[in-house]
Amino acid sequence: MQHNFIVIEGNIGVGKTTLASMLAKDLDARLVLEKFEENPFLPKFYKDPKANAFPLELFFMAERYHQLKKQKEQDLFMPVTIADYFFMKSKLFAHNNLQKDEKQLFNSLFEIMFSSLPNPDLLVYLYAGVDRLQENIRLRGRSFELDITNEYLENIQERYLDYLRKQKHFPVLLLDVSTVDFRTDKNVYRSILRLLDGDYRKTTHQFNLAEPIF
Repeated sequence: MQHNFIVIEGNIGVGKTTLASMLAKDLDARLVLEKFEENPFLPKFYKDPKANAFPLELFFMAERYHQLKKQKEQDLFMPVTIADYFFMKSKLFAHNNLQKDEKQLFNSLFEIMFSSLPNPDLLVYLYAGVDRLQENIRLRGRSFELDITNEYLENIQERYLDYLRKQKHFPVLLLDVSTVDFRTDKNVYRSILRLLDGDYRKTTHQFNLAEPIF
């Protein structure tokens, strides 16, 4: 594996944690998972977004920062690290959820933290349409997620895609998983494994996993 720091990203319910966990096991890699369940503002946010968005995003950003800083300083003998989030996620969600004055303060804090964290060597973005995302959200059954609207998911997706297509700091694999299940289809999962070991330019590379790649 030529990439030492691999990030799995995507919209809510797309399967980031599942894929990151599978890859870390098979590649004998250090696994970094977001601890979303520790954020006390998350259920409150879905009930009253305007009142709870700012503490929600600040809590998430602080937790992600401390977790990534800690991982950066640990175990030099684990050459590959796989995370189920990229720190830039904090800014993308904040810009979707916060008011103008809140964004200004959030951005100031974000830039201080972001400057001390490494970029991924490779970012994998799992893409699925809103209908598939909603199906996955229903199946995993987190009560506070069941009222997430299609519009909210579409807005988050668009912020991710806009950022990833414009950035030139690391390669991005945009994998369409709308009609496949890498958890149960071994051929799809093997395709992902092979794609991870490729050499890519620092731009976005799109693959439809429903079609043969190799």
